[in-house]
Amino acid sequence: MAEIGVHARALPGLPKDHCEIPVWNAENWYFEDFEVGDKIRSIRRTISEGEAMLFNSLVLDMHPYVGDQGFAEKEGVFGKRLVAGAQVFSYGLGLAATNCLNSFSYGYDRLRFIAPVFIGDTIYTIRENLSKEIKNEEMGKVRVSYSVFKGDGELVLYCEHLMTALYRDPAAFADEVAKLAKEKAAG
Repeated sequence: MAEIGVHARALPGLPKDHCEIPVWNAENWYFEDFEVGDKIRSIRRTISEGEAMLFNSLVLDMHPYVGDQGFAEKEGVFGKRLVAGAQVFSYGLGLAATNCLNSFSYGYDRLRFIAPVFIGDTIYTIRENLSKEIKNEEMGKVRVSYSVFKGDGELVLYCEHLMTALYRDPAAFADEVAKLAKEKAAG
C-alpha cells in the first residue's frame, strides 16, 4: 500500500529544516505507486445545517428539498430536508482525496446517489484503486472508486474517478506506449 503523509517537498521561501518535514496529505506518488486493490478509509464528518445552507447558497441550489424546511416536512417524500447531492459528492471525495502532486483529474464515471443524506448525518468515504492503464509517453491512467457511507455503513454515493499520473520512469513504459500507438494507428 502506498504510504500517506510521509513525503517531504521543498517549497520556495521555506526554511530548509521545514522543507524536510513531510507535508500532510500531499503525496508524491507516481503511476508506479498506485497499487490496484489498495483502500483507504476517511475520518467521519457530520454535515451541519449552516454549511448545508451555505453550500446551497454558493451553488444557487435552492430546490425545496434542500432549502425549504416546511416543504420538506409537509410535502417532501422524506419528511425532512436533504443535503444537496453535489455537496455529498464534494465532501465524500474531499474526505478521502489525497493531494498527490503527480496526478491530475481526468473525469468521473458511474456517479450514483444511492440513498438520501440529511442535515445532521455523519458520512465517511472508502477509496479503492480499481485499475491502471498506459495512456501516453508521460503518464498513465488510474481509476479509483469513492464509496460514501453514512451512519453505521449505509452506502449513499458511489463514483469512479479517472486520474492521470506521471510515470516515475517513463522509459520503463516506452515499449507499451509504442505498442498502444501502433494499435491506435491501425485503428
